[in-house]
Amino acid sequence: MDDLIRQLSGYLRAAWGYRWIGLIVAWIVGVVGIGVVLVLPDQYQASAKIYVDTQSILRPLMSGLTVQPNLDQQISMLSRTLISRPNIEKLIRMADLDLEAKTKAEREKLIDSLIDSVKLSSSGRDNLYIVSYRDKKPARAQKVVQAMVTLFVESGLGGKRQDADQARKFIEEQIKAYESKLLEAENRLKEFRLRNLERPGGGQKDYFGSLGELQTLLNQAQLDLREATNSRDALKRQLLGEDPTMSSDTSFPGVSAPGGGPSTAEIDARISAMKNDIETLLQRYTDRHPDIMQLRARIRNLEAERKEIVDRYAAEAEHPAAGKSTTSGTAAPAAGSPQMPNPVYQQIKVALVSAEASVASLSVRVAEYQSRMDKLKQSSRLVPELEAEFTQLNRDYEIHKTNYNNLVSRRESASISEEMDASGVAEFRLIEPPRVAPEPVAPNRLILLTVVLIVSLLAGGAASFLVSQLRPVFHDGRVLSDIAGVPVLGSVSMLLSDERKRYERRRSIVFYGGIGGLVAAYVAMLAFVSLVMRSA
Repeated sequence: MDDLIRQLSGYLRAAWGYRWIGLIVAWIVGVVGIGVVLVLPDQYQASAKIYVDTQSILRPLMSGLTVQPNLDQQISMLSRTLISRPNIEKLIRMADLDLEAKTKAEREKLIDSLIDSVKLSSSGRDNLYIVSYRDKKPARAQKVVQAMVTLFVESGLGGKRQDADQARKFIEEQIKAYESKLLEAENRLKEFRLRNLERPGGGQKDYFGSLGELQTLLNQAQLDLREATNSRDALKRQLLGEDPTMSSDTSFPGVSAPGGGPSTAEIDARISAMKNDIETLLQRYTDRHPDIMQLRARIRNLEAERKEIVDRYAAEAEHPAAGKSTTSGTAAPAAGSPQMPNPVYQQIKVALVSAEASVASLSVRVAEYQSRMDKLKQSSRLVPELEAEFTQLNRDYEIHKTNYNNLVSRRESASISEEMDASGVAEFRLIEPPRVAPEPVAPNRLILLTVVLIVSLLAGGAASFLVSQLRPVFHDGRVLSDIAGVPVLGSVSMLLSDERKRYERRRSIVFYGGIGGLVAAYVAMLAFVSLVMRSA
């Protein structure tokens, strides 16, 4: 710490020896600086305020139907990018500044000057912007601000229209591209399904889903077949306990035919109902459908049964005395009594025929399901490959379809958005028209004069220090010993005479008077500038 203080003290003593040079430099810098401050031309500022209203009632009403741009962000970006070279060139033409620039160099200089001078800034409130420009001529400053306001409004409206047109054109191109991709994907998917229509995993369901569904159908068909078989066996056992014919003396309610003929009304009714069922099924299925084939088989059996009843009745009418053998465990009818078909026996037999047809139909169904099951299990090796290919094709198709639908939806939204922009979603309002302040805003001579005083004093001190380094003088024996590399045995102090002391005192007074004069000149100039500004 002591070494540092000693070193600083040495620098100050060395610079003090050349203080007159520093005083001269300070006066030169001060006088030149004051002159420059006084001759600086006045700058007049023109400004205007613009408010961008983005809170349109259409925006919440059209939410979800249109593309809602962030208008606040767009206006903010526009305010930052508006002061560009093309816009400044347009501004020069609008404000007739190109008349002053005769050569290309002058025009380039003017453009660079305007880029640095024109300001477009936010006032701190929402969407309120201030355009300002400073110039020596108030009228020219007002023209530049007016042209800048016009550019700001036109750039906001024209930029949105241009962006909308470009977006719409891009969407149209993408829709055409995805339409062709979607058509190709549909054709590949169609060809795959047609090629593997009969194979498992050919595009409709996955292998395990088809296998599980087919197993369920097979189990249900086997259960139905067992139920139909049990019902048929029960009917057979019941049929063995009934006599096919009975005496005409035995009466059953509801079985006698009008005129004494055989009773076939029930069989006819059932045949008619089955034919109606066939007509209904033919509207949905072909002639080879299992249900239609089963109904037709039952109709043939009922028609044969009706014919047998009619023929038996006719034979008994011709030979009334002929006896009939009965089944085991039943009594023979009385001799000479007329015989007629047993209606209970006929009904059981009809039901048995229906049960036989149902068993046959269910047997065919079970066999068909079993055949499908066996074929599906045999072709299980192809399933992973087919399912993987179908999944890939279907995934490509779904991706293209989704993108196509999204693009079509965005195109419609873009159309509505263009109409909404044309109706004026964002409105530019000129809150304060371009005006020029009556007093100049620059330069601030009071501050500049203070800066000149500080700079002149610093320049004087720097000049003294620089000369002391160029022409060093040793004021300390230790420093001399360090630099020379030899020991200093002693030093002799200088004793000043009275006359020399008076001389040095007068020099000090003159020096401090020079500094005071510089400060007095600064104060005088401050007073002069303040008086001139107050009188203006």
